[in-house]
Amino acid sequence: MRNENLLRDEAAARSLLIRVERYDVRLDLSGAEDPSAEGFPSESTVVFRCTTPGASTFLDFIHGGVDEVLLNGMALDLGAAVDGSRIHLPDLLEANTVTVRGTALYSRSGEGMHRFADPADGLTYLYTQYEPADARRVFANFEQPDLKAAFTFTVTAPEAWTVASNAPALGAPSPVSAGALRWEFAPTERISTYITTVLAGPYHHVAGSWTGADGTGSPEIALGLYCRRSLASAFDAEAIFDTTRRGLDFFHRLFDYPYPFGKYDQAFVPEYNLGAMENPGLVTFTENYVFRSAATAAQYEARANTILHEMAHMWFGDLVTMTWWDDLWLKESFADYMGALGVAEATEWKTSWVSFANKRKAWAYVQDQLPTTHPIVADIPNLEAAKQNFDGITYAKGASVLKQLVAYVGFDAFTEAARKYFRAHAFGNTTLADLLAALSEASGQDMTAWARQWLQTSGVPALTAEVSVEDGVYTAAAIRQDALDPITGVPEPRPHSLKVGFYSYDADGSLVRTESHAVEVTGASVPLDGLVGRTQPDLLLVNDEDLTYAKLRFDPRSLATLLRSVDRIADPLARAICLSALWSSTRDADLAAADYLGAVELAAPAEPGVGVLQVLLQNAGTAVERYTAPAGRAALRERYARFLERGLRDAAEGSDLQLAWARALAGGGRTTGSAAAVLRGLLDGADTVPGLVLDDELRWMFLAALAAQGLAPIDELETELARDNTASGKAAFTLACSAVPDAAVKDLAWREAVFGTRLSNELLSATIEGFTLGGPELTAPYNGPYFEALREVWEARGIEMATRVVRGLYPGRQDLQGRPEVHPVLLATDSWLAANQDAPGALRRILVEDRDHLLRSLTAQAYGTR
Repeated sequence: MRNENLLRDEAAARSLLIRVERYDVRLDLSGAEDPSAEGFPSESTVVFRCTTPGASTFLDFIHGGVDEVLLNGMALDLGAAVDGSRIHLPDLLEANTVTVRGTALYSRSGEGMHRFADPADGLTYLYTQYEPADARRVFANFEQPDLKAAFTFTVTAPEAWTVASNAPALGAPSPVSAGALRWEFAPTERISTYITTVLAGPYHHVAGSWTGADGTGSPEIALGLYCRRSLASAFDAEAIFDTTRRGLDFFHRLFDYPYPFGKYDQAFVPEYNLGAMENPGLVTFTENYVFRSAATAAQYEARANTILHEMAHMWFGDLVTMTWWDDLWLKESFADYMGALGVAEATEWKTSWVSFANKRKAWAYVQDQLPTTHPIVADIPNLEAAKQNFDGITYAKGASVLKQLVAYVGFDAFTEAARKYFRAHAFGNTTLADLLAALSEASGQDMTAWARQWLQTSGVPALTAEVSVEDGVYTAAAIRQDALDPITGVPEPRPHSLKVGFYSYDADGSLVRTESHAVEVTGASVPLDGLVGRTQPDLLLVNDEDLTYAKLRFDPRSLATLLRSVDRIADPLARAICLSALWSSTRDADLAAADYLGAVELAAPAEPGVGVLQVLLQNAGTAVERYTAPAGRAALRERYARFLERGLRDAAEGSDLQLAWARALAGGGRTTGSAAAVLRGLLDGADTVPGLVLDDELRWMFLAALAAQGLAPIDELETELARDNTASGKAAFTLACSAVPDAAVKDLAWREAVFGTRLSNELLSATIEGFTLGGPELTAPYNGPYFEALREVWEARGIEMATRVVRGLYPGRQDLQGRPEVHPVLLATDSWLAANQDAPGALRRILVEDRDHLLRSLTAQAYGTR
């Protein structure tokens, strides 16, 4: 459909022309249970004002047909009015009412109105997902964040269903026909289109409430939780309510502004593309947070983080919304920071900042070193670019910089600025300038220079400890900052308020902090005069306590200490910072993959934090598979597999750590015969590990590994599916079947993924992942067809499904050997990019990023052979 990619300039012009007052949206979902029904009736009435009578504008509607457009009581000619996904509205009055009646389409991609049939019981479930601009797939609207309005939803649905939306229902639903009821909802506050929502289906519902703690000034808030009926037995509603109540207590105290959207429902839905979405009054989450199988403490902590991240959005994003997607960071960076802060301050998980340093920040470092890096305040010229910008820079780098901001101005000033910001802009829209004004007023400092250096530049600064030592005493010390903006090519040193920690061995052999020095880094180099004359520690840790955003490079003594004793660092945050720095050095080809594996072999068996352990083992597997030269890869695989088996057998019975080792061994079993043999023995009962429970998730992980090596016949996979005929079981079965190392299997998976239309978003991803397993010799024949199909895939599918295909099937994920200058996939990528300079920017971005990942892998492999 044409005209889907709304331009920023078009949105700005429309914003100057109109002000929207309210929407009345009517959706008829009564036929949704019929799988042959491709769409549903949608009616949208919009009341808006025009600043220039006589002018024209347009509504957005991605539809399956438009039946009628009434503008100010007059029916418009559909041939003239309907232009692809735009409905043109000519000759506007000062006050206008437009009604659009048509057909909206059900989705299998997770965009718009997603429809899911539960394989466990055959029941049908619906939910909506709109960000950044998919409300137009459900009803006609002005699809941009600064045209806020009040929304009233009326939904007709099967009588056995539950329906929910942003606002509370106005009483009980009323009958409209045999087997159908009409649900009417109260008007919302003024909100943006992308955070409206509808949930409909035979959902399991649990009710609760929250009453504000002393001093919050908030009335009682009704709470609700939803999940599919077949998941009800695994739904730990009280634990989710507990986190929710703790979060509401915390944010009410912190923001000093009552929750503004009435009720607070949370729905856990199938085949969700995101972790969650901050729809006010009805937050939606991936149902992966409903744990059918054993879950580690790290998984529960991650769920709590997501719950509080979305809750923070009620203020940062929903109450106050960015004007356009350039300032997406105004909500996502703040929510990412607030999620970690809320978990640390309001829940039982006190390792939140360790998890942040270990995982979220690592994501930012990866994203910020790609050729497609961008400032936190990004240039987003259109909606397609907005879709691509939900990345590690917008989320995790932005949150990291906010943590540095707190160190720079102080937590009290930061909190006061947030409070002023909410009160000044409630139910409105803002830009960077509005936040800087609040920060400057609260801190008493002009924040313009700080914002330019941190928010409007790109790239990861690197901080290196440069020291001179005589007789074990510092004679000179400095921190060098390398901070070249990769976009402009101009050095951009950032201001860092950080700490430098001294760590030395104690009597028990542990590395403990003996000194801490506050340092302000403001240029390319700063002398550390306070260190001169002091005894050199065993480890000098720049960015102790992880206050700033930068890669770390250690002095020679410190690096040697880490490579032989990283496991002895007593403080969990310091240990996580050092391990993350070693991983960054491995990715940058400054540390050989085998040396990184050696550090993991030291750290992992002694690591008490399961979240850190999971990341360590995942990184080690990547180092073996991607950053090790082919000549040494088989031997390192076997070494890593033996290490994983020892870890599994040595872990405490029934512990989270044991489960983490088992999952990592399943990953190793995809490529390594010895690991696969252990998995087969455990599945068949010929081998046992005391305390290890082979639940559904773990069994499927083992079977996928065995299938990839041709060790799990199809009848075994079918038997397992018959035993676990659930949504997650079906996805796991699809992955395992596609992993079988057979040319006919790969051909079928390829055709289904690239040219088929029957797979939902989750099953498409499972098919793609399975296709990539089993050896590069099986996937190499598709390298050429991949590049030939790119534009067809992009044009034929929505951006969500096309992205999964293009990124997931990139041949550089399998072909990981050879010199960069002659590598066939690199050459083919360069050739395609040169020949397709007119291709959509989002498509080219994926190719550029995946090319860079491949080049990084090959460069690291070459370093390891020197």
